[in-house]
Amino acid sequence: MSDRVLRSVPEAREEDEPLMRDLIGDVLRRARREQGRTLREVADEAGVSLPYLSEIERGRKEPSSEVLAAVYRALGLQLVDLVGDLHAQLMPQPQPVRPSSPASTIAVPARGPQAMLLAA
Repeated sequence: MSDRVLRSVPEAREEDEPLMRDLIGDVLRRARREQGRTLREVADEAGVSLPYLSEIERGRKEPSSEVLAAVYRALGLQLVDLVGDLHAQLMPQPQPVRPSSPASTIAVPARGPQAMLLAA
């Protein structure tokens, strides 16, 4: 990439959403550690180099879909497991409901996806 293109990309700010590579790396590292496996064991089984897997787990590299599939399969995971963990991390935390009188109701702008639940 040219320097001009690289300079046009804004720096990430703390309030920005996390990068996918960071989230994916966290999920893979957590799964590996929960299984008590080493980076070398998973890298060997996935057919990727140990340094590359380490970079993926630390969010420094974005793996191709083929490499990602090899790693999550080496961990005994399926794509739905990976995506489910990512979904859980990205879901906004529920806000506690505070009772209020109708006269004091203040509209608060919501952050994140909204859903309406209906009881039958």
